[in-house]
Amino acid sequence: MTVEAQKSDQTPEPDLVFTKTNLQDVVPHDNDSVVISVVTVSRKVHRVLVDQGSSTDVMFWSTFNKLQLSPDQLRPYDGCLHGFAGDHVEVWGHVELRNTFTDGTTSHIANIRYLVVNAPSAYNILLASPALNRIGAVASSRHMKMKLPSLEGAVITMKSNQKEAKRCYENSLKTNREVCAVTT
Repeated sequence: MTVEAQKSDQTPEPDLVFTKTNLQDVVPHDNDSVVISVVTVSRKVHRVLVDQGSSTDVMFWSTFNKLQLSPDQLRPYDGCLHGFAGDHVEVWGHVELRNTFTDGTTSHIANIRYLVVNAPSAYNILLASPALNRIGAVASSRHMKMKLPSLEGAVITMKSNQKEAKRCYENSLKTNREVCAVTT
């Protein structure tokens, strides 16, 4: 039994509720994504997209390199990863890394298995349903926050960086435009 499982068996899980007070520091928006920072390999990784609609946690090759991870750490991955438009994405393998989710007051540490892909992205990591379910996280794009229980039973509230979210979205449009260019 892991440390996470032992703690969660002994500690009641708190209710993760978003209230009007969670809107106080939010700049009005129509469509900003929740973009947070996490600590992995003892480094703070910014531009982590909380993607509740995706079924795979992804780390991009450029991030893998910036974290100075060795390609020897990659484990083989036989499956195929398809993008939203059905395009194939080259998977270089998978790696399991220890991640810390914190609001500066309390934290939650969990191992996340990332598929490492070689594809252009405005983000460093896509945190998807497997990781979100594993850590018990709930995100609200309206409130621009993600909440999850700490191992002690407190609620961790991670704020999205709205400026970074807008910048990533704009950069992803540029990246997609270059990749999907049509010539006649």
